[in-house]
Amino acid sequence: MEPIRIVWGHATGPTEMAAYDAALAAAGVENYNLVAVSSVIPADATVELAGTAPDLGPVGNRLTVVEACATATEPGHVSAGLAWATSPDGGLFYEAAGPTDEADISERVRRGLAAGESLRDWDFGDPHVRVESASVEPGTYTTTVVLAVYGESEPIL
Repeated sequence: MEPIRIVWGHATGPTEMAAYDAALAAAGVENYNLVAVSSVIPADATVELAGTAPDLGPVGNRLTVVEACATATEPGHVSAGLAWATSPDGGLFYEAAGPTDEADISERVRRGLAAGESLRDWDFGDPHVRVESASVEPGTYTTTVVLAVYGESEPIL
């Protein structure tokens, strides 16, 4: 079974969509059609930090992800993050993003993950967190993304 890869990036652009596309390129997933799923990790899955995704299949394929994404235009910071924990029964991702700093997003995903864990009678391991943060300059769109990419891409047609 392919791992779930954690990838991330940030970028600026002349429009919101251009900044988003460039952030996806920094994460290595710009050439796929992303399909968002809720945040449950299958019991037999492994999660690994990849930074940038490897080649996951042909251009235009469908790619299953859990995504944290934020775009900002006001000077300051923009951040996106995922927290996750696994157990023999399965695992969870929690995502948060917004025009704020890394510490705020880290705290938010940790609180969300703890809340999700409390709903399940599973023996979770230690939590993991990955946050991507960037400074926002006046007159630009800045996007941050952190994605959990489930395995390889699949044909969309």
